[in-house]
Amino acid sequence: MRPAALAVVALVAAALGASAVLFVGSLSGWIGEDEAARTVVVETTPTETGAIQTQSPLLGNGFNPAKIYAGRSAGVVTIYSFFSNGQRSQGSGFLVSDEGHVLTNSHVVTDAGEGKAVHGASRIYVLFADGDRIPGEIVGWDLFNDIGVVKIDPRDHPVSPLPLGDSSRVVVGEPVAVIGSPFGQDSSLGVGVVSATERSIESLTSDYDVSGAIQIDAPINHGNSGGPLLDARGRVIGINAQIRSDSGNAEGVGFAIPINSARRSMEQLISTGKVTYAYVGVTTQDVTPAVARRFDLGAQRGALIQSVVDGAPAAAAGLHGGSDVEPFNGISINLGGDLIVSFAGERVERAADIAAIVTNRLRPGQTVSVTVVRGGDGKRETVRLRLIERPLNPKS
Repeated sequence: MRPAALAVVALVAAALGASAVLFVGSLSGWIGEDEAARTVVVETTPTETGAIQTQSPLLGNGFNPAKIYAGRSAGVVTIYSFFSNGQRSQGSGFLVSDEGHVLTNSHVVTDAGEGKAVHGASRIYVLFADGDRIPGEIVGWDLFNDIGVVKIDPRDHPVSPLPLGDSSRVVVGEPVAVIGSPFGQDSSLGVGVVSATERSIESLTSDYDVSGAIQIDAPINHGNSGGPLLDARGRVIGINAQIRSDSGNAEGVGFAIPINSARRSMEQLISTGKVTYAYVGVTTQDVTPAVARRFDLGAQRGALIQSVVDGAPAAAAGLHGGSDVEPFNGISINLGGDLIVSFAGERVERAADIAAIVTNRLRPGQTVSVTVVRGGDGKRETVRLRLIERPLNPKS
């Protein structure tokens, strides 16, 4: 178990059950740590991608929680997972295709976080809002993004897929609704606003941070994991996943996986049964104008390389990490490394930018340009870097 950034605060899975309350700590995230990483996906027989987004957005300009609930609750389900070791967990999910695909969190349908090897549930049951319960099967999971896909037979129960929105358009302050099964109370509605976007949060299921998370103040409790985060037009913009809490219950700080990245995972899982991610092999630190002035870094903003993993693409491209640690306004700055200002043609202003670009845009095998500032004189150099697949057991 990794130490939390604040001793009294933990990120907690919003799934309920014997295997569901998981406390994790702070990570540099997108390159991983020395400890053994867990299995990323389950291999399955490829299936055909179902028809996604079969419903239209709700009409009207105002935020009407009752209308959202009436129009979308039939497509939200409760998921019960039973494991071969006798453990059980309960979470939420929602239908995304006419073929019966259900999107949820990986920690709802696996025992990720409980040990080094990850196992899927041996039995899955899906409970609909009308009380009907039917069996389901796991299509696959993505531990890096905490996404799981379950399949039910639509002949067993009518399906009402939810329309998927665009999480890149989410703004702070917009109203949102959550539907799920907190503490097993199925088809429960909660409302709130988006508190922040583009959060980097510790993963509950892997050694890599989840980038781009949506922070909300709508109540998320155990059992809400995997349920939809809905905008005013009833479109899914995120998957409710975690809470930050002293008590383990909702305290107004919840996190959802953005639907754009969840859709990427889901489509790969449905079509191939597995998900792949690109990998660079660096840790970086934010550079702000104050830091740049104090240490004459040659650019006002960027991502300063702290360390480079031996044998990783960054090392092969000749990128360098820092070696001299200096204090600055209560933090430590590792100086001497390259300052990344552009990656794959996109401007880099902070460390999280690289994680977002690599995770959401790029694929293993691609070759990209990386522009860095070296020596503090403002001189820029561009190197070419060939990405590889993200390893399960990275070494820093």
